[in-house]
Amino acid sequence: MNSRLFLLFGLTFTLLACSTFKPVKDPASRHLLDPAVPYRGGQSPQPSLAIARPSLPAYLDRQQLVTRDGSGAVNVLENNLWSEPFDSGIARVTAANLSRLTGSTSILPVGDFISMDYTGLVELRVAQFDPDSSGNMVLECTWKVQPVKGGDTNFKSFRTEVPVTLTVPAMSGRITAMNEALARLARDIARSL
Repeated sequence: MNSRLFLLFGLTFTLLACSTFKPVKDPASRHLLDPAVPYRGGQSPQPSLAIARPSLPAYLDRQQLVTRDGSGAVNVLENNLWSEPFDSGIARVTAANLSRLTGSTSILPVGDFISMDYTGLVELRVAQFDPDSSGNMVLECTWKVQPVKGGDTNFKSFRTEVPVTLTVPAMSGRITAMNEALARLARDIARSL
């Protein structure tokens, strides 16, 4: 009798729980940067470069995507999230773009090297990487390729504006523009190698 009563209460509780506790929908969209330079398999060990995680302004160094309006106000897009830390994504995509442009198999984010097998470190300082009020994606930064064994090089300025195409879903045009901006940066760096 006790087992039947226990079974009845258990079954009733299970049915109530299934109808009461519904899964919560996650409205967030997760985004990932991708290389915009077409794939070309590398065959050379040179140049051997490590791509450091870039320094970012505090307003960009977050999980959510942000946008600024013409008055300087920053809007945090709570439901549009990066799938990886933003600085890691920039380093990963910059490494992939440079590898494809140079044909090198030895261009990686600095954290992917097991030992110091690289001859130069690419340093990036991002000042802006978001849309402006006219709808263009702006990437403004400085960069340098720092030799690992002595010597110092100067930072070089870089700025590009990529039109953001209106798309559905809305963020895909923005992410595509960001990918193109990083490809343009990689082309600028590759010309100096």
